[in-house]
Amino acid sequence: MQDNATEVTAAGIARLAGVGRAAVSNWRRRHADFPRPVGGTETSPSFALAEVEGWLRKQGKLAEVPLRERVWQQLAGHPEGPLTALVHTGCALLLIHERPTVWLDASAGSDARLAAMLPGALGQVLAARFGGGGPLDTEHGVNSSSTRPTVNTPPTVHTASDVHATSITGTPVTTCAAANAAPRATADTKATPTAPALRTPTGPQLLPSVPLLRGAAELAAEVGARQAFEFLLGRQLDANPRQYTLTPAELAGLMADLAGPARTVLDPACGTGALLRAVDARPEQELHAQDSAPDLAALSALRLALHGRATVRAAVGDTLRADAHPGLRVDAVLCHPPFNERNWGHDELAYDPRWEYGFPARTESELAWVQHALARLTDGGTAVLLMPPAVASRRSGRRIRADLLRRGALRAVVALPVGAAPPYNIPLHLWVLRRPDRTPASPEVLLVDTGRFAGEGRGGPDWAAVREGVLDAWRAFARAGRLAERPGLARSVPVIDLLDDDVDFAPARHLPPPAVADGAEQLTQVRERLGATLRLTADLTPPPADPAPPVRWPLTTVGELARGGALVMRTGGNGGHARVPVLTDHDVLAGTAPSGTLPESEEEAVLTEPGDVVVPVLGGGSVARVVDEATRGAALGRNLVLLRPDRTALDPWFLAGFLRGTANNRQASSYASTATRLDVRRLHLPRLPLEEQRRYGERFRALDEFERALRHASRLGEQLVRGMYDGLTDGTVAPNRPGPVPDR
Repeated sequence: MQDNATEVTAAGIARLAGVGRAAVSNWRRRHADFPRPVGGTETSPSFALAEVEGWLRKQGKLAEVPLRERVWQQLAGHPEGPLTALVHTGCALLLIHERPTVWLDASAGSDARLAAMLPGALGQVLAARFGGGGPLDTEHGVNSSSTRPTVNTPPTVHTASDVHATSITGTPVTTCAAANAAPRATADTKATPTAPALRTPTGPQLLPSVPLLRGAAELAAEVGARQAFEFLLGRQLDANPRQYTLTPAELAGLMADLAGPARTVLDPACGTGALLRAVDARPEQELHAQDSAPDLAALSALRLALHGRATVRAAVGDTLRADAHPGLRVDAVLCHPPFNERNWGHDELAYDPRWEYGFPARTESELAWVQHALARLTDGGTAVLLMPPAVASRRSGRRIRADLLRRGALRAVVALPVGAAPPYNIPLHLWVLRRPDRTPASPEVLLVDTGRFAGEGRGGPDWAAVREGVLDAWRAFARAGRLAERPGLARSVPVIDLLDDDVDFAPARHLPPPAVADGAEQLTQVRERLGATLRLTADLTPPPADPAPPVRWPLTTVGELARGGALVMRTGGNGGHARVPVLTDHDVLAGTAPSGTLPESEEEAVLTEPGDVVVPVLGGGSVARVVDEATRGAALGRNLVLLRPDRTALDPWFLAGFLRGTANNRQASSYASTATRLDVRRLHLPRLPLEEQRRYGERFRALDEFERALRHASRLGEQLVRGMYDGLTDGTVAPNRPGPVPDR
């Protein structure tokens, strides 16, 4: 049954029909019976999904809406918003996963019957999976102050700032945690009622979601309940990339492996549950989670419940100010805390018992999270936290860092490659900590630097090499308590050597340089590649030009060719799909692979195809790039114009070559106070037969290959020079090493 209330945008219609956004605009203009907007704005209207689907079928433009797309459109157009819809969907998928016969019985009747039956069935499943087992309070919507937990679970603290959690959840599962929280030993924090991450929705709340839930059940029958939820959650995260700070799956797996096997695991800033999902969950395990965002806490709980059989206990609240698990002790803590938070509770938490290693400064929120993690560990338990690199060296935190070292709480610091996790422009650190027990503290700390495994462009680091290097070093260190030097990668450092005035344990400051043999061998390889590239460059050097009198061709302009249909002209946009790489103007100027990103928007992205000619419009340079197979499918970035020639009338290389003429660019440019802008429509081309165009095109293509070889030789030369400077300054290259002597 289709939901008449579900709305879809023009971009959604384009995805449904497998066409571009422009086609949808044409349908609206040309077909009087095209569905009228039912919402949205004048510039971004929305339409009833059922009406759109019917019209597409009537016109023969759609045999059947893809199930995944239909369910997503229902979720995105939910009247209460996609997050509420995603929580309702996750609850239903969990019921389907746990008790499929109950779902089949409830869904056999009308929508009203299904909405009325679901709360009771959901309540039983949620209570069973999230540590409960008692009756549900489906009438009042909040826990009574006299309610007691039916199982031995730690209390959850709920602050006034978390009241808005009920906007997406509904009736609470009262058995997830205690209602009467024990007071914390803080300056002014009082006991407050619990805030479970997930509440059982009521029948009236579920009724608008019933068509969506039926569609999600169909999708689950095709791909499985877990995969259906992961698809919908992933689409929501992709659609709103700026709202979420995600932990990449590869990094989450590495952090879980560093923590090792554990029966109880806590993530006090769980986000979407990526870290706990990386744990090898077993039925006897308990996964504890908390997040200050109600929607993330609920989604994380559902995701973990669908992922494995472990017991999940999740709560909503500000972990530092209102810890939901004050009496909890776990075997492992995994955490990707918020960075650089000034308002973390410094003023009201001055006397909190968690600050065993010192009271963190207002600017040291990360050290507050470190001590919170240590306070929740059992003796000998392990915590792994993702940290910004500045925390390893800031002067304001040196006393706490020193105490972590003296008492043996800090076991290892791992510097990750640039691009491992957001923010992608800095090399983040992993801190591995252990709560001290009766065993003697290790006199050494492991330092690892994996910066050498950074990838190029948007590809990310070499995760296989990162995992191998980090885990091999960590396991060897954990067995022996020390690690022999692995030049350029890892070593264990005596604690006494780090306890100086700075207490700086950034790995790069303490690791030895690469081994002499490795450095010399690498430089030799670079030198050989440079020599081969220079020989290729010499082979590609254009022959001397034959003297010829100036030619006066009949000319045309790009604008005239576009009006005549010989080429299509498109401009770069400001939005697209978050997962599509973007070709930027810098990429075109530097001749590199697509490296940009664009925010998700309803604007249709312009995707490149082989043979397109891309021209930057800012900067005053005469550059044009022909798109090849390596660049195809990238979205066109801002300040770029794409020209798509009709191959029966225009040769792409002929077009690109003549667009690069200096005089041509000068006459088509306009000048402002601080920039030069190119009007591509005014660029001139000669009117030549196609065969003659191809002759010129072959010569222009040869020049392009020569230009690429020069760029490659330049990069190799820079790499060789940098390596020689490094080798001479760190002692891995002798100054009397024989080499080529330049001619004088």
